[in-house]
Amino acid sequence: MTNIAGFWVRLAARLLDGLLVGMVVGTLIFVLQLDTGSQVVQTAESVMAMLYFVLVPVFLYGYTIAKRVLDIRIVKMDGSNVGLWTMVLREVLGGFIYTITFGIALIVSAFMVGLRRDKRGIHDLIAGTYVTHDRPEHWKRDSKL
Repeated sequence: MTNIAGFWVRLAARLLDGLLVGMVVGTLIFVLQLDTGSQVVQTAESVMAMLYFVLVPVFLYGYTIAKRVLDIRIVKMDGSNVGLWTMVLREVLGGFIYTITFGIALIVSAFMVGLRRDKRGIHDLIAGTYVTHDRPEHWKRDSKL
Protein backbone atom coordinates (compact mmCIF):
# COMPACT_ATOMS: atom_id res chain seq x y z
CA MET A 1 0.00 0.00 0.00
CA THR A 2 1.46 3.31 -1.06
CA ASN A 3 0.50 6.96 -0.82
CA ILE A 4 -2.59 6.24 1.30
CA ALA A 5 -5.41 8.82 1.27
CA GLY A 6 -6.61 10.03 4.65
CA PHE A 7 -9.97 10.63 6.25
CA TRP A 8 -10.63 14.24 5.26
CA VAL A 9 -9.93 13.93 1.53
CA ARG A 10 -12.03 10.76 1.40
CA LEU A 11 -14.89 12.47 3.23
CA ALA A 12 -14.68 15.48 0.90
CA ALA A 13 -14.83 13.20 -2.14
CA ARG A 14 -17.86 11.34 -0.80
CA LEU A 15 -19.68 14.58 -0.02
CA LEU A 16 -18.89 16.04 -3.45
CA ASP A 17 -20.02 12.85 -5.17
CA GLY A 18 -23.21 12.91 -3.10
CA LEU A 19 -23.87 16.48 -4.20
CA LEU A 20 -23.24 15.54 -7.83
CA VAL A 21 -25.56 12.54 -7.71
CA GLY A 22 -28.16 14.62 -5.87
CA MET A 23 -28.02 17.37 -8.49
CA VAL A 24 -28.42 14.89 -11.36
CA VAL A 25 -31.29 13.06 -9.65
CA GLY A 26 -32.92 16.34 -8.62
CA THR A 27 -32.69 17.68 -12.15
CA LEU A 28 -34.27 14.52 -13.54
CA ILE A 29 -37.07 14.72 -10.99
CA PHE A 30 -37.69 18.38 -11.85
CA VAL A 31 -37.54 17.94 -15.64
CA LEU A 32 -39.68 14.81 -15.64
CA GLN A 33 -41.97 16.24 -12.92
CA LEU A 34 -41.80 13.07 -10.84
CA ASP A 35 -43.57 12.56 -7.52
CA THR A 36 -40.85 12.27 -4.88
CA GLY A 37 -43.36 10.67 -2.50
CA SER A 38 -43.66 7.70 -4.85
CA GLN A 39 -41.94 4.50 -3.72
CA VAL A 40 -40.90 3.85 -7.33
CA VAL A 41 -39.18 7.25 -7.61
CA GLN A 42 -37.45 6.80 -4.25
CA THR A 43 -36.20 3.35 -5.26
CA ALA A 44 -34.98 4.73 -8.60
CA GLU A 45 -33.06 7.47 -6.76
CA SER A 46 -31.32 4.88 -4.59
CA VAL A 47 -30.55 2.62 -7.54
CA MET A 48 -29.06 5.51 -9.53
CA ALA A 49 -26.81 6.48 -6.62
CA MET A 50 -25.72 2.88 -6.06
CA LEU A 51 -24.96 2.41 -9.77
CA TYR A 52 -22.83 5.56 -9.74
CA PHE A 53 -20.76 4.45 -6.75
CA VAL A 54 -20.38 0.88 -8.06
CA LEU A 55 -19.91 1.34 -11.82
CA VAL A 56 -18.01 4.60 -12.21
CA PRO A 57 -14.90 3.38 -10.32
CA VAL A 58 -14.91 0.17 -12.37
CA PHE A 59 -14.73 2.10 -15.65
CA LEU A 60 -12.56 5.03 -14.45
CA TYR A 61 -9.64 3.15 -12.82
CA GLY A 62 -11.00 3.51 -9.28
CA TYR A 63 -12.01 7.14 -9.63
CA THR A 64 -15.40 8.71 -9.14
CA ILE A 65 -15.75 12.24 -10.48
CA ALA A 66 -14.98 13.80 -7.09
CA LYS A 67 -12.14 11.36 -6.40
CA ARG A 68 -10.59 12.36 -9.74
CA VAL A 69 -10.89 16.05 -8.84
CA LEU A 70 -9.23 15.37 -5.46
CA ASP A 71 -6.66 12.99 -7.04
CA ILE A 72 -7.52 9.88 -5.04
CA ARG A 73 -8.74 6.50 -6.23
CA ILE A 74 -9.84 3.09 -4.99
CA VAL A 75 -7.50 0.18 -5.69
CA LYS A 76 -7.21 -3.46 -4.66
CA MET A 77 -4.66 -4.34 -1.98
CA ASP A 78 -2.13 -5.31 -4.66
CA GLY A 79 -2.53 -1.88 -6.30
CA SER A 80 -4.50 -3.19 -9.27
CA ASN A 81 -7.72 -1.67 -10.58
CA VAL A 82 -11.02 -2.55 -8.94
CA GLY A 83 -13.53 -4.73 -10.75
CA LEU A 84 -17.28 -5.04 -10.59
CA TRP A 85 -17.33 -7.70 -7.86
CA THR A 86 -14.91 -5.70 -5.72
CA MET A 87 -17.08 -2.60 -5.96
CA VAL A 88 -20.27 -4.56 -5.26
CA LEU A 89 -18.66 -5.92 -2.09
CA ARG A 90 -17.37 -2.48 -1.10
CA GLU A 91 -20.49 -0.43 -1.77
CA VAL A 92 -23.45 -2.82 -1.61
CA LEU A 93 -22.36 -5.24 1.13
CA GLY A 94 -20.60 -2.45 3.04
CA GLY A 95 -23.69 -0.26 2.75
CA PHE A 96 -25.90 -3.14 3.87
CA ILE A 97 -23.79 -3.62 6.99
CA TYR A 98 -23.93 0.11 7.72
CA THR A 99 -27.72 0.01 7.31
CA ILE A 100 -28.47 -3.04 9.46
CA THR A 101 -26.35 -1.63 12.29
CA PHE A 102 -28.31 1.65 12.10
CA GLY A 103 -25.15 3.56 11.19
CA ILE A 104 -23.07 2.36 14.13
CA ALA A 105 -20.74 0.43 11.82
CA LEU A 106 -20.42 3.55 9.64
CA ILE A 107 -19.26 5.57 12.64
CA VAL A 108 -16.82 2.81 13.60
CA SER A 109 -15.59 2.74 10.00
CA ALA A 110 -15.05 6.51 9.99
CA PHE A 111 -12.91 6.19 13.12
CA MET A 112 -11.02 3.33 11.49
CA VAL A 113 -10.20 5.49 8.45
CA GLY A 114 -9.20 8.36 10.71
CA LEU A 115 -7.11 6.39 13.20
CA ARG A 116 -5.72 3.26 11.54
CA ARG A 117 -2.30 3.44 9.96
CA ASP A 118 -3.60 1.86 6.74
CA LYS A 119 -6.70 4.18 6.68
CA ARG A 120 -9.02 1.30 5.76
CA GLY A 121 -12.66 1.24 6.81
CA ILE A 122 -14.99 -1.74 7.17
CA HIS A 123 -16.00 -1.50 3.49
CA ASP A 124 -12.31 -1.56 2.48
CA LEU A 125 -11.64 -4.63 4.64
CA ILE A 126 -14.65 -6.44 3.15
CA ALA A 127 -13.61 -5.71 -0.45
CA GLY A 128 -9.84 -5.89 -0.05
CA THR A 129 -9.34 -2.27 -1.13
CA TYR A 130 -7.72 0.96 -0.01
CA VAL A 131 -7.74 4.54 -1.27
CA THR A 132 -4.54 6.03 -2.65
CA HIS A 133 -3.18 9.18 -4.23
CA ASP A 134 -1.25 7.06 -6.77
CA ARG A 135 -2.30 7.38 -10.37
CA PRO A 136 -2.98 4.35 -12.59
CA GLU A 137 0.22 2.73 -13.80
CA HIS A 138 -0.43 3.41 -17.50
CA TRP A 139 -0.95 7.13 -16.75
CA LYS A 140 2.52 7.25 -15.19
CA ARG A 141 4.07 5.61 -18.28
CA ASP A 142 2.24 7.92 -20.69
CA SER A 143 3.32 11.07 -18.83
CA LYS A 144 7.01 10.17 -19.33
CA LEU A 145 6.74 10.32 -23.13
